[in-house]
Amino acid sequence: MFKLDEHIWFWTLLVIPFVVLVFILVQLWRYKTQKTFASTNLLKKLSPNQSLFKRVLKVLMLCAAFAMLTLALVNPKVGTKLETVRSQGVDVVFAVDVSKSMLAEDVAPNRLEKSKQLVTQIINNLASDRVGIIAYAGKAFPQLPITTDYAAAKMFLQNMNTDMMSSQGTAIQEAILLSKTYFDNEEQTNRILIIISDGEDHEGEAIDAAEEAMEEGIKIVTIGVGDVKGAPIPIKRNGTIFTYKKDKNNEIVITKLNPETLQSIANETNGIYIDGKSTAQVIEQIKEVLNTMDKTEFETKQIADYKDQFQWFLGFAILLLFIDIFLLERKTAWLKKLNLFNENF
Repeated sequence: MFKLDEHIWFWTLLVIPFVVLVFILVQLWRYKTQKTFASTNLLKKLSPNQSLFKRVLKVLMLCAAFAMLTLALVNPKVGTKLETVRSQGVDVVFAVDVSKSMLAEDVAPNRLEKSKQLVTQIINNLASDRVGIIAYAGKAFPQLPITTDYAAAKMFLQNMNTDMMSSQGTAIQEAILLSKTYFDNEEQTNRILIIISDGEDHEGEAIDAAEEAMEEGIKIVTIGVGDVKGAPIPIKRNGTIFTYKKDKNNEIVITKLNPETLQSIANETNGIYIDGKSTAQVIEQIKEVLNTMDKTEFETKQIADYKDQFQWFLGFAILLLFIDIFLLERKTAWLKKLNLFNENF
């Protein structure tokens, strides 16, 4: 097994033909210039120790050293063994409320951003569990299917906003029904749906949907985001509050956290309700819930254990550079006797 880390460094090998071309041009210029002053035989007598072979050898050494340095930067890796990794965990689906009421700023910076922070921190504390994300307002929309790619989950999460849904409202029922399609194995007993919302269920059928989820073995944990005192829904322009959302009577709408609805939904599935004000408390309680659930083996991988090999190429490069530095262009007396390069003296 063999792989390369940084393929882009191969482009630096284009320097080698450039060096060779410059060397050839220099040698042609030198030869042409010397011929204007003396004949070939006279030049041999005047400079008996000049060696073209050594000059060529030095350039080849330099090019070889540069090639070794390039390979060191590419960092070849050799796989030494295969390891089988089995993943065990719980399937966790997050249903995030993206209705306009989540723009209320009774929690900092607002309910929706606080919800994103909570989900991000929960994901950061997961081990090998799979996650999925649902966005819902008046309708529910699958944002991310079940996956073990936590980076992708957090990326999709950050892109969620209140403008992604054309129909407004808080249809928790639709989110619960949609979550059932996320769990592909009917025999799973480790299903959990985490609903993050302010609890304003405008459809009013969430309890019935929770009963259906309970029958299919889905445990629901609800997290309330907001304040029971309520807050207006700001309408912003260029990041500044322009006005507040108003009803048909031109009265400012006050949206309030409804923990009773969220508590009832969680109770239907033997789940729990968590106040979302304290992130640390939310994470701790979610951990406790996950620890009580059965872990299922849902993914087995074979991972190759690769070891870096760049040090060998770096060592050869340094060795070749030392040889190039100490290799003289002129002939030496002891080399003349050995005649290693088969030169005529």
